[in-house]
Amino acid sequence: MYGVSAPLAVIMGIGMWWLPSSPRWILLCAIQGKGELQGLRENAICCLCQLRGAAIGDSASRQVDDILSELSQLSEEKEATIGEMLQGKCLKALTIGAGLILFQQITGQPSVLYYAAKIFQDAGFSAAADATRASVFLALLKLIMTAVAVVVVDKLGRRPLLLGGVSGIAMSLFLLGSYYTFLGDVPAVAVTALLLYVGCYQLSFGPIGWLMISEIFPLRVRGRGLSITVLVNFGANALVAFAFSPLQDLLGAGTVFFIFGGIAVLSLVFIFFIIPETKGLTLEEIEAKYL
Repeated sequence: MYGVSAPLAVIMGIGMWWLPSSPRWILLCAIQGKGELQGLRENAICCLCQLRGAAIGDSASRQVDDILSELSQLSEEKEATIGEMLQGKCLKALTIGAGLILFQQITGQPSVLYYAAKIFQDAGFSAAADATRASVFLALLKLIMTAVAVVVVDKLGRRPLLLGGVSGIAMSLFLLGSYYTFLGDVPAVAVTALLLYVGCYQLSFGPIGWLMISEIFPLRVRGRGLSITVLVNFGANALVAFAFSPLQDLLGAGTVFFIFGGIAVLSLVFIFFIIPETKGLTLEEIEAKYL
């Protein structure tokens, strides 16, 4: 099982040779005097064109100059402190990033996916091997739906995928709650709900959450902001994973999934009013427009 992963790692390692350098890293080297400015600027333009493709058009030179200007200003400033992260545009970026990742976890993702095999057993897949095979099918569905998200995210935008996907998540959680509460003799409801949950999660919270936090933090607060957001992610993940079984014993599985469904509805409100659309915008344009 572990050996099968080795060829994939080799393919990825070989592919990294063709990965262009980060234009911002190249320009940062120029500002720090680690090379000739004009040559590094031209290299950054070339790498930006490779990364963005034809969509960047004739704007590569302007975008590189904008990045160079911001990096020049940042080189004179210190990284934001924890106190500064709780003020002004830093707080707004942190609210968007950490809030999105928090809802990604507390809408039940750890519980639904970690306990998928048990849910399948409860739904009639009595043999553990059958439930495990069903879980493998879920993993393949995750792969397919993530690929779909990668293809359409820059065409449809972040907000439509989030709003549509999280609506499906809420519906699937209410279906799971209904199955465990009063539809226990209809196992197709549980299977349908699981498939719907996984498909919608991989179209929305799964990839879009991580994409958004990579876009929303200004360069000066990026390191600290991403660190806090990842801490929120693992903390919320652990909380939901460990709390599921005790809550299930205390309230019943149906009630727990109804609670997750209610949180999913709250996350829709959060997305609608708080999360901006960042499709087609550079980091500098996102900061200027939304923060």
